[in-house]
Amino acid sequence: MTGSAKTMTACTLTGLVVVTAYSVTLGGSGWLWFAWVVLGLVTLGVISAQG
Repeated sequence: MTGSAKTMTACTLTGLVVVTAYSVTLGGSGWLWFAWVVLGLVTLGVISAQG
């Protein structure tokens, strides 16, 4: 895994933690979860393009 793929993975996992914490404290937001899913799909695309 190259540096860009590792960075994207770290951002995706950090985003998951932030979105989960936000949902627990202030209630769920569909847009935040949608943005996280899009980020996850982009990360998967970067990882698969590297391989």
